[in-house]
Amino acid sequence: MIERYSRPAMKKVWSDKNKFEKWLQVEIAVCESWAELGRIPRSAIPKLRKAYVNFDRMAEIFKVTHHDVTAFVNAVSETVGEESRYIHLGLTSSDVMDTAQALQLKEAAGLLIERVKTLIKVLEEKAIAYKGTIMIGRTHGVHAEPVTFGLKMALWAQEMKRGLHRLEEAKKTVSVGKISGAVGTYATVSPEIEELTCARLGLDAAPISNQIIQRDRHAQFVSTLAIIGGSLEKFATEIRALQRTEVLEAEEPFSSGQTGSSAMPHKRNPELCERVCGLSRLLRGHAVTSLENIALWHERDISHSSNERIILADSCLALDYMLDIFTGVMKDLQVYPDNMKRNLEITQGLVFSQNVMLALVGKGLSRQQAYTLTQRNALKAWNTRTPFLKLLKQDKDVMKHLTGRELAAIFDYSRFLQHVDTIFQRLGLIKKGRQTTKK
Repeated sequence: MIERYSRPAMKKVWSDKNKFEKWLQVEIAVCESWAELGRIPRSAIPKLRKAYVNFDRMAEIFKVTHHDVTAFVNAVSETVGEESRYIHLGLTSSDVMDTAQALQLKEAAGLLIERVKTLIKVLEEKAIAYKGTIMIGRTHGVHAEPVTFGLKMALWAQEMKRGLHRLEEAKKTVSVGKISGAVGTYATVSPEIEELTCARLGLDAAPISNQIIQRDRHAQFVSTLAIIGGSLEKFATEIRALQRTEVLEAEEPFSSGQTGSSAMPHKRNPELCERVCGLSRLLRGHAVTSLENIALWHERDISHSSNERIILADSCLALDYMLDIFTGVMKDLQVYPDNMKRNLEITQGLVFSQNVMLALVGKGLSRQQAYTLTQRNALKAWNTRTPFLKLLKQDKDVMKHLTGRELAAIFDYSRFLQHVDTIFQRLGLIKKGRQTTKK
């Protein structure tokens, strides 16, 4: 991942330094487990714990071996002395690499979980703040009926809670180690060593493995990140649409001195939201790659290894960055209720058409009769830019069934707000029985 999109904490998780230190952590944990079972002397452990990774020496050895694990083991062994013969005892490369990678994934997932929780909190705060801020709801990009901006925020918060649940499950799925030897049969290392080692590392032991931890686990993890990224793209796309000049109901923050265009000084572009959308596409691509990694030859091949060096780190780094900037967008989001009201009223009251139709049905008309009668006036209102209510009052066929007072009551926005509190109570955003939305 490029430096610009790499946040320090997540960058540290996926640094080579952290990776190789976790390799060493696995190796020492295995040695401690061997000592616990009496296979190697306990007296060797203090010396082994002083082992370290000489990165320069490892690079030199790698030029000869062209194998990073053997280069690692040899470089570490040189820092220990004769006790080095206990390092990598009975292990295959994937025992170390996959188990250490599980530690990285667990660590990365923890950071992402905290980011998601922070975003949920911000979205819920916005939901409560704008619970009664009425605006037009749109389907197919066209005016439908009123909603509130708070309902939109509450919807997003719930989606992110589902993302949080998926991420917590994915964290559990990848927090698994394996110390089972070359093809997973424990021919050179015992199941007890695996159990003891994984417990020391805070991982679950894979119930069964071959040479590797199975890649459906990693596919679940990366796909979960892609789903969360898809949700962020959905939210960002909505803000981009609401920020259009002719709409301008909400706008991402624009700081003093910021420029939107090198050519046009007036521009205030939704560039942060557009960045979220672009990176979401990257995550979906990585998810496809992770799915391709599930099918490996026999007890394994290493076709997954090369791309995982990119997709695991970059997926975590990208989503971490996306969550960070989008949370910032939502914290400082500019919301324009007056513009929402203006846009709500540009259709001359047509948002009440369904309620008019239902009122006519309630007076005994068939649904088709009521629909035809309502649509006739709605089309005229739209084509002539005449208030819908005025046309209805002039229509004798309508006035046979509805009084002027009944029509006036229909054209009351409180109809669209009457169940907002119920929804917020259901979501736990306000206490039950509390009515706070102005009718």
